[in-house]
Amino acid sequence: MSGKSARREVTIAAASNLNQVFATLGPQFEAATGIHPIFSFASTAQLALQITNGGPYDVYVAADKQHVDALVKKHLLVPGSRTIYATGILALWIPPRRPVGIEKLEDLAKPGVKIIALAKPELAPYGDAARDTLRALGLWDQLQPKIVYADNISMAKQYGVTGNADAVFTAYSLVMKEKGKVIPVKDKLHLPIDQALGIVAASKHHPEARLFVDYLLKGRGREILANSGYRVPVR
Repeated sequence: MSGKSARREVTIAAASNLNQVFATLGPQFEAATGIHPIFSFASTAQLALQITNGGPYDVYVAADKQHVDALVKKHLLVPGSRTIYATGILALWIPPRRPVGIEKLEDLAKPGVKIIALAKPELAPYGDAARDTLRALGLWDQLQPKIVYADNISMAKQYGVTGNADAVFTAYSLVMKEKGKVIPVKDKLHLPIDQALGIVAASKHHPEARLFVDYLLKGRGREILANSGYRVPVR
């Protein structure tokens, strides 16, 4: 058997908001354990559907708890593996060179703001939270003509990166170090973005999956999450 084929691996279905977190965490996890992590990023809903249809994943790391709980009810996750690992923070990002004078969410109604990007609420928890926020502020109906939808929040961010949106609702973790203006959204404007994970019952790599989950919950991964724009639960 070749060295490559003997390498231990773990495949993680990860919500798009974790893209940058896992870019940091992955190499450190591999260095610590010798296990090579393979990440597949998409919206929480899309990943849940893939797992339901037999997608070859070992760990499901979602951007909410509802989709994880639904998989628990279908007996598609290992009993007892469902855990809240972080609470996400929604943010409004105004990319550089976009309209000035946006200091608060209400300023999105200004004529200078033409396009607002967010993830589809039915697919992505951060998109759902953005819609709830605008409804709570009484802005949803007024702003709907300005809104463009992406399949996940990484794609929503890309609208801003490429200059195709004046403002973007996305995860604070994805834009906390970006140029431009970042406005964290007050928690009271939407339901908590409690993010859960679980080990896929059909996985053939349960030992590796458990090591990854432990690294995220208790090890260096917890510190990486806390430093990357997430609130981590008290253990």
